[in-house]
Amino acid sequence: MKNPRTYGAPPFTVAVVHGGPGAPGEMAPVARALASGRGVLEPLQTAGTLDGQVHELQAILLHTGDLPVTLIGWSWGAWLSFMLAARHPESVKKLILVGSGPFEAKYAVDIMNTRLQRLNAAGRAEVFILTAALDDPAGTDKSTIMAQLGTLLAKVDAYDPLLHEREHLECQYQIHQRVWAEGDALRSSGELLALGTEITCPVLALHGDYDPHPADGVREPLARVLSDFKFVLLQHCGHCPWIERRARDQFYRIVNEELE
Repeated sequence: MKNPRTYGAPPFTVAVVHGGPGAPGEMAPVARALASGRGVLEPLQTAGTLDGQVHELQAILLHTGDLPVTLIGWSWGAWLSFMLAARHPESVKKLILVGSGPFEAKYAVDIMNTRLQRLNAAGRAEVFILTAALDDPAGTDKSTIMAQLGTLLAKVDAYDPLLHEREHLECQYQIHQRVWAEGDALRSSGELLALGTEITCPVLALHGDYDPHPADGVREPLARVLSDFKFVLLQHCGHCPWIERRARDQFYRIVNEELE
């Protein structure tokens, strides 16, 4: 697998950072859309630890990017980009966080309940079955199960999606489990948010008003620790703005303006 995948022509001044962790490839549509007139990198995170993913992303940027770059991180990738910008401020010109997870644990308690309330009885039953299979120590093929659960939840994470196909590559359950556990612990300890005091570049957060990850969990904590921070709430928009019928154009307009 080529890593990073590249779009447009060099110099590569923009990098899109996928979600998951352990679900590479989902930012490909954004990379393609932004590559007109600029070079865009799509790094694929393969490391099995949190620090490993930060180091891996930095190594890719050093080797392929035209530093400093603008990082566009989505979902888990927003956290990863945030951590890299704090640890390697010389590598990041601007940070765009899209559909980020909340930066304080208190805002995360109702995310799954919100999703379950949007499902019908059959959908909720399927979530419970898939979750139990992932939690079963004797279970096998958990990467496939993780992909099935992700596809199901993605349907209720969207407000009014355009017809599309999810473009993630093979899900990687083991990477997801370890890296997410380390990231969650970093948030619970307060260390994740504290990293914001080390970020020197401008930060823009774009968040859908229908995203089950609460907007206040991004806007309020980051406003306290970042010196140059803007927040835009996208209306009629779920977790993935680029697939949303009513928010897609605004999303790309704002991002393109930030990249000028």
